[in-house]
Amino acid sequence: MNDMKIFSGRSNPTLTERICDYLGIPCGNIQLGRFPDSEISCKLEENVRGRDVYLVQSTCAPVNENLMELLVMVDSCKRASAERVTAVIPYFGYARQDRKDEGRVPITAKLVANLIERAGADRVLTMDLHAAQIQGFFDLPVDHLYASPVLNDHFRQMNFRPDEIVVVSPDEGSIKRALGHAKRMGAPLAIVDKRRSSAEKTKQENIIGTSVAGKVCFMFDDMISTAGSICGAAEKVAEAGAKEIYVGATHGVLCGNALQNLSKSPISKVVITDSIPLAPERKLDKISILSVAPLLGEAIKRIHRNESVSRLFT
Repeated sequence: MNDMKIFSGRSNPTLTERICDYLGIPCGNIQLGRFPDSEISCKLEENVRGRDVYLVQSTCAPVNENLMELLVMVDSCKRASAERVTAVIPYFGYARQDRKDEGRVPITAKLVANLIERAGADRVLTMDLHAAQIQGFFDLPVDHLYASPVLNDHFRQMNFRPDEIVVVSPDEGSIKRALGHAKRMGAPLAIVDKRRSSAEKTKQENIIGTSVAGKVCFMFDDMISTAGSICGAAEKVAEAGAKEIYVGATHGVLCGNALQNLSKSPISKVVITDSIPLAPERKLDKISILSVAPLLGEAIKRIHRNESVSRLFT
C-alpha cells in the first residue's frame, strides 16, 4: 500500500477521509484554491512519481466546478509522472444526458467521459450510474460499483418478516434494480406505472403485480433529485393501503423542492449514502445516511493489488 496515494477534491473530503481510514493510510496533501480571476489552482504537496494515484471527487453541485477541479487534478498528477491515475467518482454528474431523446440535443455524458479520458485518467471507479451503458462511453477500464449491498443490509436489520414486505419499483425503468433487491431480500415485487408528461412532471397511474395492502413497502432508486417521482409513487402505494413505506437511494441529489416533497410525503424513512455530501441545514429527521467508504475503499485496494472487483458482489 506504500505505492498508493489518495487525494481528495473539495466536493466530498469527508468521504475521502473515511476511505483512507478504512485503508489505514493518510490522505494525500493537495492544495486546491482559486486565482484572483476565479480559475482553479492545484498543487500536489507530495511526490507521486511512479505511484498509483486515486482522486476522489463526486461531480455533484456545483457540477461544473467539481468536474473542472477533477480534470485539473488529473492533469496535475499526470504531469507529476504518476504511474497510474484513477478517477474515483462516487456520483457521476451529467449521467442523465446519456442519449438523444429528441433532435438537436447533446449526449453530455459522453462529452464528460471524453474530457476525463483526455485529461489523462487511466481508469475510472464509479458507483450506480444512472445508465449502465455509460461505461461504454469510456475507452479505458471502468469499475462500476453498486450500493445495493449496503442498502439491503440496512433494511434487513429492521427484522421485518418476509411475508410482510414488498419491494416496489417506482417506475418501469427501475424494474431490473427492484428485481435484484427483491431477490436478495426474499420479497415479492410490485411496479408503479409512471407516465412522464415533461422533463419535470410525471404522473403515477397504476400498481402492477403483488398487492401492497397492509404491507411494508421498500422502494429503491439510483438517485433522488427533486423527489417528485419517488414521492408520487409513494403516494400511489399509500393509497393502495401500504402500512409503511421506506425508500433507499444511492445518490441524494436533493435539489429543488426535494426536501419539501419528502417531508410532506407518506414515506416513513429515506436512506441515502454519502456519495454526495448533505449539508447539515438540509437534513430531515426522516433522512438517514449510510457510508459507502468501506465499499469504495475495498474496491480501491483490489484495483491497487490487481484483484477482482466483481467478487465484491458475488
